[in-house]
Parts: sequence; structure tokens; C-alpha cells
Amino acid sequence: MNRRTFLKNSLGSLLAFVGISGGTYYYSRNIEPSLLKITEETLFSPKIHAAFHDFKIIQFSDTHVGFHFSLNQLEELATKINSLNPDIIVFTGDLVDEPNNYNWDPRLAKILQSLEANQGKYWIYGNHDHGGYGTDIVREVMEQSQFHLLQNSNVPITIDDAQITLAGIDDVMLGVPDLDEALHDTDPELFTILLAHEPDYADKASHYPIDVQMSGHSHGGQVRFPFIGDLYTPAFAENYVQGKYSLNNEQLTLYVNSGIGTTRLPYRFLCKPELHVYTLQSKKL
Repeated sequence: MNRRTFLKNSLGSLLAFVGISGGTYYYSRNIEPSLLKITEETLFSPKIHAAFHDFKIIQFSDTHVGFHFSLNQLEELATKINSLNPDIIVFTGDLVDEPNNYNWDPRLAKILQSLEANQGKYWIYGNHDHGGYGTDIVREVMEQSQFHLLQNSNVPITIDDAQITLAGIDDVMLGVPDLDEALHDTDPELFTILLAHEPDYADKASHYPIDVQMSGHSHGGQVRFPFIGDLYTPAFAENYVQGKYSLNNEQLTLYVNSGIGTTRLPYRFLCKPELHVYTLQSKKL
């Protein structure tokens, strides 16, 4: 650990102790985790056909159902997503916190099934989905929910005679990601979106014909302080933690979603749960 990292971690730990143990405890434990932030982004590209102008994609991630995030809260989230009238819904991993210990209530699939998007619902594995022997049961629940899995695969999204490509990779930490397979038989001239749970995978994705990567995993750090930022992020979410990044001379744009639920500790501070709403804009009108 270098000196700068040591000082940041030490000061961050002190502030966390003073802040969380003081007046901010109630806020970070009981208020901010329920304050949903909706982040709107406009995606411009000459690759986007006029048929996709104003096409809306909603991304949610890291619900971690079962760890201080209930099915009632998930139902409220589904209602909010539906009210935004998405064309596509994408879920970028970590459905429940501990698949091996979670009481798999059939209501979970019914809530996810209630999500509506006229061009489909898609998802990828996160590390918690593979962890705790959850791989098969998470997949079964998502299939019941009418979500289409992108595991080192892609799907063309078609409107009239125009297309964009939506691809996804397996989880980096506990899966077997294969970007070449994920992009197999795709047209590099088409606008291409990659779903990858871990945001740091963008360092590799930026060297492929991918325009946008959508990720989660980091929780935005979950607890943040002014001038310091995040106190902790998991592996493969250390370079890119929250928000928008441009890589490889702006060939790839990365968006890191701060997630919905919490993990490890049931706190959020200066890092609200987040939905991303992406609107495609064509320059060919």
C-alpha cells in the first residue's frame, strides 16, 4: 500500500467512525438507502440510425435482495421503472446478496416479470449471482421473469430495417468472461453496447468495437466523503467507481451505476441508490 492510499484509508476510516457513529448514522442507515437517484444520459453517435432516435434504455444493478432490501422495495422500484416507459431494460448483476442463504420467495420472479419493455429485458451475471452456488437458481428466476441472459453472447435489437447490438459478458470475478465470443458475428459498424458487471473490464473492452459499456458492482463506493470520495470499492471496481468515463481517446464511454441495494454494511452516505436512463439520439434526422 503506497503512502497516498494509506493516508486516504486512514483518514476515511476516522471520518467513517466519527460520522457513522454520530449524527449521520440514522441518515446513512435508514434514509439515504431509500432515496432513489435517476441519472439521465443521452447517447449520441453517427452509428445510431434515425429509427432509434429517442430510444430509451433503463439500467438497474446490484439489488442485493435479502440484505436490507426487501421485496416490497423491489416492487416499488419496478413500479418506478415501468413509469419511465423504457424500450429496453437491462440488469447488470447481483440479484440477491447470498443465493445459498436466501429464502427464494416466488414473489421475486413475479415482481421482475411485471417489468415491461417493448424491446425486451436483458441481464448478466454478477459475482454474487455465481457465489454461494447461486448460478443455476438465479438463472431460473430470471428466466421465469422473462429476462434474456447475455453470457458471452449478443443480440441484435431491430427497429424497421435498423439495428444496434447489445452484448454481455460473464462475470469477471467468478465466471468465465469471453469478449471475443460475446462479440462473435457482430457488425462493428453498428452501435454496440456491452453489459459487464465489473467496470474495470472497460480497460479491455476499450480495444474492441464497443461504443458504450454499462456496469455496476462498485455501489459507487456506498459510503463517500467530500474531498476523499469512496472509502472502499471491491476488486475490478478500483479504477472506475461512479459515473461516466471516456477511454481510449473517447472510443468507449463507460457508465458505472451505483446500484440499488447495499452489501457488507447496510449504509449509504453521499451515494444514493441509482437508476440510469439512457436516451439514444441519432444525428441522421
